[in-house]
Amino acid sequence: MTDENHKTDNSQKPEDSKLSPIEETSSVTHHSIVFKGEEIQYTVTTGTIVLKEEDVDEGEKQKASIFYIAYTKDADSPDRPVTFSFNGGPGSSSVWLHLGLLGPKRVLMDDEGLPIGPPHQLTNNEYTLLDQTDLVFIDPVSTGYSRTVPKEKPEQFHTVKRDIESVGDFIRIWTTRNKRWNCPKFLIGESYGTTRAAGLAGYLQRRHGMYLNGIMFVSSILNFITAQFDEGNDLPHILFLPTYTASAWYHNKLSDDLQEDLETAVQEAREFALGDYTHALMKGNSLEKEEKDRIITQLARLTGLSERYIEGTNLRINIHRFCKELLREEGFTVGRFDSRFKGIDKDTVGEAHELDPSYAVILGPYTACMYDYLRRDLEYETDLPYEILKSLYKTWTFEDYQNHYVNTAKDLRQGFQLHPGLKVIVCNGYYDLATPFLATEYTFNHIPLPQAQQGNIKMTYYRAGHMMYLHKPSLEKLSEDLHAFIQEAI
Repeated sequence: MTDENHKTDNSQKPEDSKLSPIEETSSVTHHSIVFKGEEIQYTVTTGTIVLKEEDVDEGEKQKASIFYIAYTKDADSPDRPVTFSFNGGPGSSSVWLHLGLLGPKRVLMDDEGLPIGPPHQLTNNEYTLLDQTDLVFIDPVSTGYSRTVPKEKPEQFHTVKRDIESVGDFIRIWTTRNKRWNCPKFLIGESYGTTRAAGLAGYLQRRHGMYLNGIMFVSSILNFITAQFDEGNDLPHILFLPTYTASAWYHNKLSDDLQEDLETAVQEAREFALGDYTHALMKGNSLEKEEKDRIITQLARLTGLSERYIEGTNLRINIHRFCKELLREEGFTVGRFDSRFKGIDKDTVGEAHELDPSYAVILGPYTACMYDYLRRDLEYETDLPYEILKSLYKTWTFEDYQNHYVNTAKDLRQGFQLHPGLKVIVCNGYYDLATPFLATEYTFNHIPLPQAQQGNIKMTYYRAGHMMYLHKPSLEKLSEDLHAFIQEAI
């Protein structure tokens, strides 16, 4: 229906009519949680912020609506720290860090990370960071409830550069509106979210003059050459090896002496990978048979795979093949996100697993809990689908990285240049075959920084996978490490 002041002009062509501005949405709710014997009262603001760009002809032009969930502790100092959080993909919402590690509620799983239910449920998170920092969870464009406005193509945000810029611009707007420019600020990203976080370290400081106290990297990938199993690129074969060893150790596939201690086995694999194995792969076809046989024997010892299989791979074990091969004789595959988890395929003769079992165990619980939490507790109502993890990787464009690999480690270096006091913590899972820990070590060891700044980077390790917080003992340790990091960075 229309009234006198809002009549529809049917003579005007739809394509000529100017679209009405998209309205921002907001729901504010109040809650409390008991943390270490102390009650914390907090406010949750759930809603959207519309990103705009200046247009010479049209003035401000709306581009996208970014969905977020912000937790702020009540009756606290305005200079309280704030942490901006996002996950990866590209194409992932912020649900994993939100309901797995950081927020005051977490998805209830058993101690090993297996789901309880259905029905699934949330529980109070005794490991939340809300006691120490306010939390803002950001869903990049096309994830969660974030969308482009009508007539704007979402693909424009599906690039390394525009993704970083849009998340950075959201952070600027939220910080300005909430009068938080002079409080300590942190970023935490997981997986591709670490790619984004490293890019933001440069962008926020260069473009907006926003200096960060610290960045928390969970399961990092900054330099993509470390994970691309392309013909002619031997680096991933080297850097994945210690995680193969850890995975084989977990499934009791190593010799008795290596099975005695995980860290000892991992260290032997690390030294071999960076030493004799690297030298052998660098020789390529000039590698002599005697040395090749010795390398095959050692690879079999460190991976639990047969010498015959390793010889057939030409000493180069692809990640997807490993997930299929390690437990092939038992009829199982192992997870890429977390190799502790086992799965089954339609047969045992394939080259790669059909499904990542470590993703299958979390998708249902986190999806159900997120939908229920948003409507029931946070009172945010929309009929849009909440895009938990929308695969954008195949359509993601790397326009600034043509003919070379994505590497936002250089942006992190620029962040250190602008702010030498920047602190970084890098959290690694031993059983993470998506972003293996030696690849992360390699990346951070190759950022050209002075000794003082190198000392600002801390590495931590957990007996779990990509989402190490699924494993309750690792969740407890990770929470302790992040609390200590924030305190030190402030």
